[in-house]
Amino acid sequence: MVTLHIEHSVSDFDTWRTAFARFADARRQAGVLGHVVRRPVDDQRHVSIDLDFAEVEQAVAFERFLRSHVWADPARSPALRGTPTTSILRDETVEP
Repeated sequence: MVTLHIEHSVSDFDTWRTAFARFADARRQAGVLGHVVRRPVDDQRHVSIDLDFAEVEQAVAFERFLRSHVWADPARSPALRGTPTTSILRDETVEP
């Protein structure tokens, strides 16, 4: 399992959530197996998103899509504040 981890600030979470929902088909077509959205309890204007993929290449390609087609266009990324930070993480879970 590979996770594309994304963090960024938002000006309005409900607006951001509506825009996020509009890209459900794009996530599915890109191979996203599941996702989790989290917000810190002490900062409701910060969002952390984990998108799970089977392969590193899928995560890399989707990150590229986000940077070039979503985050670069304010109409596609309303409420986004600042530049998102990303990490591609590989599951290295060690069983006890």
